[in-house]
Amino acid sequence: MKKSFNLVSEPWIRVLETTTNEETMVSLKELFANAQNYRQLAGDTRSQDLAILRFLLAILTTVYSRVDGNDQPYDGLELDNNFRVVNAEDFCEDFSEEDALETWHTLFAKGIFTPAVAHYLDIVADKFDFFGDQPFYQVTRENYNKLVEHKKAVNETSIKKRTGTVAVKQINRLISESNNSAAVFATKSKLSKNRLTLDELVRWIITYQSFTGVTDKTKTISKEKFSISPGWLYKLNPVYVVGDNLFETLLYNLVLFEDYELWSPIQKPVWEFENIEAYVSEIQKANVPDNIAQLYTIWSRILHIEWVDDEPIIFSAGLPMPNAINARIEPMTTWKRVDKKTNDIRPATRNLGQLGQAMWRNFGQYIRTTGSVNSPEIVNWLEGVTNGNHDKLITLATAVLISDGNATSQSPAAEFTDDFALNREVIFDKEMIKRWPERIENVIEVTQSVGKNYWILARQIADIRDLADGAEFANHIQARFYERLTVPFKEWLASLRVNDDRDLKQREWKRKLQQIVYISLAEDIESVATPRDFRGTPMQDNDRQEPVNIFTAIASFRMRLAKCFKEDE
Repeated sequence: MKKSFNLVSEPWIRVLETTTNEETMVSLKELFANAQNYRQLAGDTRSQDLAILRFLLAILTTVYSRVDGNDQPYDGLELDNNFRVVNAEDFCEDFSEEDALETWHTLFAKGIFTPAVAHYLDIVADKFDFFGDQPFYQVTRENYNKLVEHKKAVNETSIKKRTGTVAVKQINRLISESNNSAAVFATKSKLSKNRLTLDELVRWIITYQSFTGVTDKTKTISKEKFSISPGWLYKLNPVYVVGDNLFETLLYNLVLFEDYELWSPIQKPVWEFENIEAYVSEIQKANVPDNIAQLYTIWSRILHIEWVDDEPIIFSAGLPMPNAINARIEPMTTWKRVDKKTNDIRPATRNLGQLGQAMWRNFGQYIRTTGSVNSPEIVNWLEGVTNGNHDKLITLATAVLISDGNATSQSPAAEFTDDFALNREVIFDKEMIKRWPERIENVIEVTQSVGKNYWILARQIADIRDLADGAEFANHIQARFYERLTVPFKEWLASLRVNDDRDLKQREWKRKLQQIVYISLAEDIESVATPRDFRGTPMQDNDRQEPVNIFTAIASFRMRLAKCFKEDE
């Protein structure tokens, strides 16, 4: 009997139940039918959860771009028996933001996803079988061999030698170990590193397409030269919305309309392409997709799996990365300007040097302020869908794997996760003069100015102690300072309301900031002072040698601190 593992009906997604707080595993059908009863996704890592979230959103976006919240096709839209759009060109002109918002609000009012989702999954179920004729997120041996050079083809020799393959332990981002370099602190023993259950393998295959790296060198055949994609999600600084349960999280991130000239309401996830050759041909154009479902399911590799004694041998061939310049269709990213003359933007990324930098410190990247380059589309979308829910506390979160910075591998070196919550009316404050986002940005600038001066103090202490790496010492002391700041600052953010006395709330944070400064000063510097700190050491000041000790360094810091607060008044 032919083996089967169909994602539509087999449990493979890990979730946390709301009532029991216990972890359970569900199928696609179960998840969408009971999303309101699950607290959140509970996969192997938070970055895996984000990759799975986007995969789930691709399904929902496809369904609710074709039917409304009552499972009726939109006016003027024709669907065939396979739930496919017949009159795509006409519908693109007719579909409006009002249609999208009405569907969203209908679903929100119902509190559940409608039967259309299960109906769609039944129709496309053959594309979701991991061992099917068109195996899920894979290609057949025949198709793989058509798409790579003959010397890279899958045959008995390459299977035996494992040439052109990617190891399970490399796809498993809890390990991320290639055959050339061992992961020293791996979570599994050497014997079990290449072993995964089927549900684990499916989750990691989806994640690998998003966070890939460039360690494997086999490419698909192409007329044009290209650099292989490290994974689309890998090159974002992601942002998404967290709801009170999984239904809310999915719905708040369900963007059904974008005010972007290249956006299309006709969704085309990877499984709806006619065949794999058509899909690869489309990817090799290196254009960013014009629809969200295709973007959220975009491949960085074609993968073919040979099973030998129940062990997966995974062949991998690279695909090009879409051009990310002005790729405004991506809702879940912050942005950076790449050309001031043209105002071109591209998705921002997070590097290892920013590993300890909390989201709130880059507030203007997430929430629209005067100096913002471009706010994330997911935040813009929230303004429309949450209109009327004035006291809603919105939680924005991030989860991303960070590259090692090595251009030849781009292997994951760390995972960064964070969040902050803010009142809906504060985010979209209409007050022109005392607008909260600008005030928050100003408060953060003052806070970071204090942090900068605290670093200067720590560096002076390092010089007094004649430490070999004064900058590293100062970075460590400053990081501890920001660690103390993060929780109280996030609490202050969440407490803000549009009807607050805004000057009073700013002074409230200033007092808390001063308190944390003096606690940090006492615990990190004064309480561990050495005799050398008291004696001090001569330091160059312009043309003179001036004695500097812990007392003079702290006195100088207090003067700079007072100046920071005075300039804010």
